[in-house]
Amino acid sequence: MLTFRPVCLLAIFTATFASAQSYSPVTTSITSDSSAIGAMSVSRQAMNPTVNNANLPRVFTPTLPRASYTRYPWKTDIMATVFWVGELPTENNPTPNTKSSWDTNWVANFGGFDNPDPTKRVSHPEYRPAAFVPRQNPFYVALPYNDVQDYRTTKPSALKMIPWIKQTFEKHGKSVCRDRWIAIRVGDRICYAQWSDCGPFLTDDVNYVFGNARPQNDKNGGAGIDVSPAIRDYLGMTGKTKCDWRFVDVHEVPDGPWRRMGDNNHFVQKQGQQKSMVASRLEELRRQRDEWHSKYGNDQNRAR
Repeated sequence: MLTFRPVCLLAIFTATFASAQSYSPVTTSITSDSSAIGAMSVSRQAMNPTVNNANLPRVFTPTLPRASYTRYPWKTDIMATVFWVGELPTENNPTPNTKSSWDTNWVANFGGFDNPDPTKRVSHPEYRPAAFVPRQNPFYVALPYNDVQDYRTTKPSALKMIPWIKQTFEKHGKSVCRDRWIAIRVGDRICYAQWSDCGPFLTDDVNYVFGNARPQNDKNGGAGIDVSPAIRDYLGMTGKTKCDWRFVDVHEVPDGPWRRMGDNNHFVQKQGQQKSMVASRLEELRRQRDEWHSKYGNDQNRAR
């Protein structure tokens, strides 16, 4: 008769989990519309098997969804300026960033002053301040809209304009915009970040953020987005820079430094949940192993 051995299961479980953790990074390069057209040709061939494929041009299915398929369109040619957690007010920017529109204790919760000085930062691969490891994602942006006011009320414009509000709304006064993911594109490079504050300057430009309008702000070259030092460094931005940006769903965010830090980061949260589940399962297997040894260990030794 075969006897159940928890010690074997423990070893198998550990090896399987370790193997599952390896994965390949996903490229963030931009592809042409011609590739998207080719992908649609493949789909049409698949739906119509009577078509003679030998007479059709040869096409290849793209490995990633193309920009033309996205749920959220790109907002193009938007002036971007740089801001940072802990920034003090200046003549050109009278609003301090010691707190955000959604976090009155932003500096402490971030972990400290997000020093923008390039000589005080860790560049590739982490893109963070050198003095500490941030407790929130260092890839963050500000957009000129706040969906709540007074921490108690959700704006009527938010209920009308935000495309994901039906799926994420919980109660009035709780933001459905905070920590939302966006993509920022400069040239042929794309960076991903989380929406952590409101600005520049305005907090009610709903038609620009969620509609087709251009930014209402006329300061700093008509800036329509603030980006963190980590985004600046990753994209190679210098001062005021034109960029494109769009919202993305979590499943669209590829591997990169933006997925590796921060308690507010969905990917860090998921890793923590997985580790907790693994730890609980390993503890259960250890308990079963010890129980098995206490019941059958002595009998096995005597049999030998």
